[in-house]
Amino acid sequence: MTDRTLGERELDVMGVLWSLGSGTVAEVRDRLPASLAYTTVLTILRNLEAKGFVRHDAEGKAHRYSPLVAHAAARRSALQRLVDKLFHGSAELLVAELVRDRALDADEVARLARTLRDTDTSTRPAGRRTRRSP
Repeated sequence: MTDRTLGERELDVMGVLWSLGSGTVAEVRDRLPASLAYTTVLTILRNLEAKGFVRHDAEGKAHRYSPLVAHAAARRSALQRLVDKLFHGSAELLVAELVRDRALDADEVARLARTLRDTDTSTRPAGRRTRRSP
């Protein structure tokens, strides 16, 4: 469980499992956005299991895979990695980039402003930058 990152195909598979709650290789394969071989999906699921993201239970001759990591937790981890690596640890830079690039409408800007106002700063993780980095 040393590599806690998800590749693109692994994210696709996890997305199916989060949506279904659990699934066999065939069930996951049928719901993937790309057409992959059964053995490819099986390999991805085994890799996810080795990383600690899923577990399996025997179901007849098949295995039923279930996510061990909640979607929200994976999203937070991926977002933090993105902020750390591409925005020098600054959530402010990330938000500014999103606002610039997404052409938010007035309602979205108002909701974002409300969210920022309502966020309790005491819940911000210790050591996180709150200002732009140089």
